[in-house]
Amino acid sequence: MGTSRSPSSANFAFLQPHDGLLVALGAQAERYFADDPSTSLIKLRQFGEVLARHVAASVGVYTSPEESQLELLHRLRDAGVLAPEVRSIFHELRRLGSAAAHDARATHTDALAALRLARQLGVWFHRSFGVGGRGGGAKGFSPGPFIPPADPAEESRALAAELERLRAELATAHLTAEAAPTAADEEARRRLTIEERAHKDAEERAIWQSLAEEAEQKLTAALQTTQAQAAAAPAGQILQLAAQANEAGLHLDLDEAETRRLIDGQLRLAGWEVDTVNLSWAAGARPQKGRHLAIAEWPTDNGPADYVLFSGLDALAAVEAKRKRKDVVAAIQQAKRYSEGYTVRAGESLPGGPWSTYRVPFLFATNGRPYLKQLEQKSGIWFLDARRKTNHARPLPEWYTPAGLRDLLRQDVDDAETRLRIEPTDYLELRDYQVAAIKAVERSLGVPSRPRRATSPRRRGTCQRFETADFRIHCSF
Repeated sequence: MGTSRSPSSANFAFLQPHDGLLVALGAQAERYFADDPSTSLIKLRQFGEVLARHVAASVGVYTSPEESQLELLHRLRDAGVLAPEVRSIFHELRRLGSAAAHDARATHTDALAALRLARQLGVWFHRSFGVGGRGGGAKGFSPGPFIPPADPAEESRALAAELERLRAELATAHLTAEAAPTAADEEARRRLTIEERAHKDAEERAIWQSLAEEAEQKLTAALQTTQAQAAAAPAGQILQLAAQANEAGLHLDLDEAETRRLIDGQLRLAGWEVDTVNLSWAAGARPQKGRHLAIAEWPTDNGPADYVLFSGLDALAAVEAKRKRKDVVAAIQQAKRYSEGYTVRAGESLPGGPWSTYRVPFLFATNGRPYLKQLEQKSGIWFLDARRKTNHARPLPEWYTPAGLRDLLRQDVDDAETRLRIEPTDYLELRDYQVAAIKAVERSLGVPSRPRRATSPRRRGTCQRFETADFRIHCSF
């Protein structure tokens, strides 16, 4: 579906052999970034929608353009095509684009993050499906460094710093032959006068509009053709293609800023208010009654915590966030240091303790990647309840909700085990196997065994309910 009329794009030109519409949408998002971040985000949402349709057709599960993006992403997940990180990026583009379209909420920070995430999706697609979406993919493809878009008229200090960081990265990177021309094009555009840039943008918008209308007319037919080819291919070939796409998704090289954006999304799904840039200590974010805030870069005596999770005014958890390739389990040690170095700074409160040297009870470490057994040390949300020395870090399938952490805080394990040791048991009428089961549980908890009366096989009894952080029993016979 390539076309020679496609406008140039600093970051998406490599997708031209797949579909000129993908390049056009990426180029429009780049051009609108400075003056209209809302439109930039809407174009990137459309980019994600078109890309998902290409993916679906390539593995033979495309239906029609009427299917919603959310439904399509669920089916691609079920088909084993989308690795968790890839799925998260698709959802983040969808969320940001929808907010920009319906709620008029858009910032240059969001638009810059979305541009970078959309490019990551494009790289994943090209590596997975190769030229034209078939043929084994382009596994070793490297797009070169991200080319920062033009400066907006107004920028926050955080955005200015991020743009400067990206330009420094670009300056020191070894540009590939494919990336160098687009970098030169973008630099040349920056040097144009305001009038020249306006005239050039108007010309390019006309090209984009014409291309989009032409490409959309062709897109459905092209997808149907790709779908038919996939349906005619051997089942094993399609399964291999899906597995190849999933594998490529596991090797996305997300930097720390991109990783934090995905972690933001995961925390948001768990019920926390979060925005790494705007809900940070430096941006003036502070805990508030009635709100559940994940405040970024919260200062401690041992350095700023990547996030501190506040339920109301209570500091419940400290989080260390690492980029994807870092060892997550080892990062719990840094979260421990945040807890040890925590001091009240803004009228917040500590929910009890201290617990030995720890002042914040719950600790997390993550790199944004869902837990994978084969990558145990480099994946997952690792969690430690620091209130007891005998607790060990363990991986979680998802983040605790604010209510979940509150419930956990209310569990007093030491008190429960003390009551278990002294609880009278003569009133229990149990069978022999029930007595044996309870003794086994007590041994695992380190509770001294006590004699218990067993009943005859004809009599029935009840077990008392008791629980600890690791064990829960409630039985009736």
